[in-house]
Amino acid sequence: MKILLAGYNLDYDIIRSLKEKSGIQQDLTPETISAAYARISRSPKTVNELREIAREEVDKARQSNRNIVFEMGHSSVAEHAVFNIDVIGVSRLLVEEIEKFRLCSFTEKSQRYVLFNKDFVIPEEIRQANLTDLFVSTVEAQNDYYHVLYEKLRPYIFEKHKFLAENPANKSMLEGWAKEDARYAISMATQTQLGMTINARNLELMLRRLAARPLAEAREYSKQLYAVTKEIAPSLIRYTQATDYDKFTRENLHRQASSLLSNHSPGSKKSSEAQLTYFSPSADNRIAAAFLFSSSATNYSQCLKTANNMTPREKRSLFKTAFANLQMHDSVLREMENADLQFELILSSSCFAQLKRHRMSTIIAQEYNPQLGVTVPPSIKAIGDQKAFMEIMRQTQKAYEIIKKINPLAAAYVLTNAHRKRVLMKFNAREMYHLARLRVDAHAQWDIRDLTEKMLKQARKVMPLTLMMACGKDSFPKLFLKHFPRK
Repeated sequence: MKILLAGYNLDYDIIRSLKEKSGIQQDLTPETISAAYARISRSPKTVNELREIAREEVDKARQSNRNIVFEMGHSSVAEHAVFNIDVIGVSRLLVEEIEKFRLCSFTEKSQRYVLFNKDFVIPEEIRQANLTDLFVSTVEAQNDYYHVLYEKLRPYIFEKHKFLAENPANKSMLEGWAKEDARYAISMATQTQLGMTINARNLELMLRRLAARPLAEAREYSKQLYAVTKEIAPSLIRYTQATDYDKFTRENLHRQASSLLSNHSPGSKKSSEAQLTYFSPSADNRIAAAFLFSSSATNYSQCLKTANNMTPREKRSLFKTAFANLQMHDSVLREMENADLQFELILSSSCFAQLKRHRMSTIIAQEYNPQLGVTVPPSIKAIGDQKAFMEIMRQTQKAYEIIKKINPLAAAYVLTNAHRKRVLMKFNAREMYHLARLRVDAHAQWDIRDLTEKMLKQARKVMPLTLMMACGKDSFPKLFLKHFPRK
């Protein structure tokens, strides 16, 4: 066995410095690794030799990529070329579009740890509609209230958590909780930044899809993203223009859905925040069958038949064997992926920002809908500021209605972190463990913790054995002792 390091992320300023010192270096490109790996299947040479050849013959490497990726259709080769992108000064609304792409890594500026500095995007659509004054006055009113609200919430949070406040090390955390609740008042036009790591295959898809979005900010993002990457990997990033499929499919579906659903109401305004809409039938039996299958030489049909005929005692014993050595940070076995859950959720923008990070799930989101109401943090009610908060929401609603008449999609920029949308979220039981571990934990933000607790409660009813160890990190020791008491 021989393991070689083929490459790693390198800061672009260092790459630029290397080029300045040594002149133009054609081999400083991620394409060479892609080309080398593409040749593995058809060359007797070792992969490190293939990488050396690719670096020496960059033009040939690029031609090889074009032939293999685009003519032969082996697009997975492009996944070996990876980019790190700084995204600065974009709206939170655009970030939701960017983070729809699953095979990427994102780290976004936190509204818990950073006090917002009143920076926001003025959409091009707002400028063209001569609504800038209305938009700016509304967003500035939201921003001013955010700072007032933070100053009110901060002493309340410290007083409520006196025990924690006694330790100076907890100051930042408590201030973060106050910022987190105050942020419900600010808009989705708020500027943010993020670090993005993406491979060339998904980058090309992102460029096309965002180039087709009706929002000018999304199209500008696609344009600028292409500009900074096109020279780095021209053999892997080629088809960047929006196709008719990208441009028209969503619009046509929307039109047809409107026709088909014209006689149906959108549903109750009363929020059923988490509703289990689908689950794998006999989920515990399916997971038990998967355990038997992976631990034997028996076909799945017989394993499922055996699982269906097991006594409750036998079945529980099998699950306990699977969990007996589980530790707090262990990932549960892959067999857990053999059972699915689907929820319809009504959640705030603030909550959605956290939920969408769980990219091992399928998330299908509607547009924001003010008719679903707003989420008011309990702390705002506790300090008696709900009336002032709702006044900001009413001001926001007025601006939204005016903008919506001209541009319905751009109107969402003025909505706040408190506004809600409907989301369809599908994932397997293994991801439920991951979701619960992070979001049912005592350290999780209250909004997503409340939502996830509702989801877990419903999920446990339909697959009690499968999810017997699903919980937040803080409650794991107690739950483990419940099922595995010390002798």
